[in-house]
Amino acid sequence: MRAVWLSGLLALVTFAGLAWYLAPLNPGVVALQFAFTPQAFGEIIHQWSPDDLQRYRRHLLVDYILLAAYGLFGYLLARRAAFFRAGAPFLHRIGSWVLPLAAICDALENALHAWLTEVPRFGVPAIYAASASFSAFKWALIIGFGLLLVLALIRADGPGSTAGPGRN
Repeated sequence: MRAVWLSGLLALVTFAGLAWYLAPLNPGVVALQFAFTPQAFGEIIHQWSPDDLQRYRRHLLVDYILLAAYGLFGYLLARRAAFFRAGAPFLHRIGSWVLPLAAICDALENALHAWLTEVPRFGVPAIYAASASFSAFKWALIIGFGLLLVLALIRADGPGSTAGPGRN
């Protein structure tokens, strides 16, 4: 379980650092993640100063550390935690791939955002839509993992279970 804790801690520390680093951006990065059109994307980018845009672009490299850490954390937690293994088999199988899939979506979103913020690009509306779709799918998967985690904890803590959160 050491790798689970280390990957989770790395994800948490990286997330906190990025949140602090990106806090000055207004509108925030989540608004940019859900900009499905060139117009919506451009409206956000044009509210940022050139320094703000560089701040955003610099964070993308560190964000790859975050997505690798949370992807690994989700995979290892679902594979190794007794409360995931004690639940229904689908929790164990599906749960182990939800955050890694979210991390893949995050990486694709980052790659597209790096390209879209390099220079103005107006003639590729499908790329903006794809980027925001990857982001939406990423967030849905992260929320879904949280729900699977709660379900696994509830099932493992049921009557007769020996794999509850305090017993693994």
